Amino acid sequence: MPNRLAHETSPYLLQHADNPVDWYPWGEEALAKARAEDKPIFLSIGYAACHWCHVMAHESFEDPDTAAIMNEHFVNIKVDREERPDLDAIYMEAVVAMTGHGGWPMSVFLTPEGVPFYGGTYFPPTDRHGIPSFRRVLLSIAEAYRHQREQIEQGGEQLKARLAQSLTLRATPAQLTSEILEAAYHRLARNFDPTHGGFGNAPKFPQPMNLEFLLRYHRRTGEPQALAMADLTLTRMASGGIYDQLGGGFHRYSTDARWLVPHFEKMLYDNALLARVYLHAWQTTGRPLYRRVVEETLDYVVREMTDPAGGFYATQDADSEGEEGKFFLWTPAEVTSVLGDEAGEILCRYFDVTPGGNFEGKSILNVKLDLGTAAAVARMDEDRFRTLIEEGRRRLFQARESRVKPARDEKVLTAWNGLMLAAFAEASRVLGRDDYRRVAERNAEFVLKELRRDGRLLRSWKEGTAKFNAYLEDYAFYAEGLLALYQATFDPRWFVEARSLAEAILTHFADPNGGFFDTSDDHEQLIARPKNLQDNATPSGNAVAADVLLRLAAYTGDDAYRQRAEEMLAAMSQMMAQYPTGFGHWLSTLAFHLSPPLEIALVGDPEAADTRALLEVVFGPYHPFQVVALAHPDDDRAGQLVPLLADRPQREGRATAYVCQGFVCQAPVTDPASLTQQLSATLHRSEKGQSPTG
Repeated sequence: MPNRLAHETSPYLLQHADNPVDWYPWGEEALAKARAEDKPIFLSIGYAACHWCHVMAHESFEDPDTAAIMNEHFVNIKVDREERPDLDAIYMEAVVAMTGHGGWPMSVFLTPEGVPFYGGTYFPPTDRHGIPSFRRVLLSIAEAYRHQREQIEQGGEQLKARLAQSLTLRATPAQLTSEILEAAYHRLARNFDPTHGGFGNAPKFPQPMNLEFLLRYHRRTGEPQALAMADLTLTRMASGGIYDQLGGGFHRYSTDARWLVPHFEKMLYDNALLARVYLHAWQTTGRPLYRRVVEETLDYVVREMTDPAGGFYATQDADSEGEEGKFFLWTPAEVTSVLGDEAGEILCRYFDVTPGGNFEGKSILNVKLDLGTAAAVARMDEDRFRTLIEEGRRRLFQARESRVKPARDEKVLTAWNGLMLAAFAEASRVLGRDDYRRVAERNAEFVLKELRRDGRLLRSWKEGTAKFNAYLEDYAFYAEGLLALYQATFDPRWFVEARSLAEAILTHFADPNGGFFDTSDDHEQLIARPKNLQDNATPSGNAVAADVLLRLAAYTGDDAYRQRAEEMLAAMSQMMAQYPTGFGHWLSTLAFHLSPPLEIALVGDPEAADTRALLEVVFGPYHPFQVVALAHPDDDRAGQLVPLLADRPQREGRATAYVCQGFVCQAPVTDPASLTQQLSATLHRSEKGQSPTG
């Protein structure tokens, strides 16, 4: 008999719809029942691609005896953390405060008023390694709630007060200088793994925001070691098992320090952020490997993670047929059965497929030698070897397509779609891929139609149903994506839409003490109003909001945007310098602000050769510290919609470029050489901290 979750759209909640647990979704019905019956709430938070969420569900939530205890003593609520990041943030903060660590599945016990008083993550079905069994926890909590109510409520109120304090931004006035970036860089360098790349030890996460900062720091200072750190990390990840060597795209993280054994789930946001940092690394180094990774990753998203309506799906599971990673693993016999003995043996050596395997008796594909070295070891001509490897990859991929694929969470989340929109838009421009531009435009049309109601964004969409108020990250990430799409198409509609989302942030999310809350002023009232300042797996909504405001200031000349962002950066400056691994996007935003950014206005026919020649100068190399606008000379409205374009006439009927800083512009130029000279000179002055001259 299905429970109340059967009416939900979240794939994670639907996975529990047939549990014997009397689950409720989060809402007034469940909270009212807890108050009316004076029962504590058991709140379970997870997500569809979470391996240990599946384990606990199978061991406990599918067990009738455990479910009976839950139903008798608790009101049980299931939450998809991807749909409700506000609840996840509040109660994760509580669990960490109570236990010193967090994770998913998250298991929290609340009073009927929603105040947490006990929590943890995964609980086993029997006592194990010092962790009490879930049944023992349930019975102990029920007993304590009956007989120690006063202590529980007192402790809960203390924790509630602590949550309110920890979720408040405390402004620390500080001068914004390049010393903050320098201090952060040196701390990152001390935490760098010089053997395998990345930061720290196992488990090892890609941390694309920190790699992005390293690329920006190198671009700003010329520091070779910053580029070397990013280069080593990106190369090792692209060669490791964390990267899907056949189908493209990155798994969530590596369980070891060598990037070999991943946790096999694939997340939309990881692939969006990594596609962009590989794109910027390709612009910086010209290495073909990086371009290949960008295109394979985005092609994977088109193939596997795009809804026919235009939205991008959230995740792919780590498991298939009940086994973690089964879809991605190979044996030598499986390889040779597809490729034959000779080619199969070569591909096995190249991708490290061995009889003993490297993961539970089978092999995760990874590349230990670069292609040239591998060809030399095989005593083959490099071009012939490359052709053999690429043909083998293609045939192995086709064979793998017949396997049972991992489950897919097909909900569309506005924030994560904003990250992927930016990746497709920027890649379309840098790589000249019109197909990527069409994917990006279609996504923008979809989100702004299906995930917006009465001018306000919604969080989640699945199969025609959109729901939940959008959060700060939804507005900020999607505004950033629309600005990237504007620079890929120069259709002023996308700029206007991005500015509209930024205005909604200022109106509905502002905290009088500085920065922005994660929830809007008309959101459901919870025990605390969260404000997530740290960059985690995705950037902080506040960091991206600051970035968007700075870009809008550069496009519009509106100093109110810049001032708000500068206040946020000043408040975060000490945290950035001391704990850079948790503030990578903040650091990139600060680098953009300190440059200061170039404002480049172009006037010309986008399809004409002279305009394209100027665009190649502007967009060819990696230029992270600029905004670019373009108008057709016959477009009278462009300057009204994008102020940077106002009063920018062509010279002598030729495509013309204006290079500005703070809306102070140099003499307009019409040839690529003069534009290159202006950009180089202006960037040099910026690095020396000198002001632009008009």
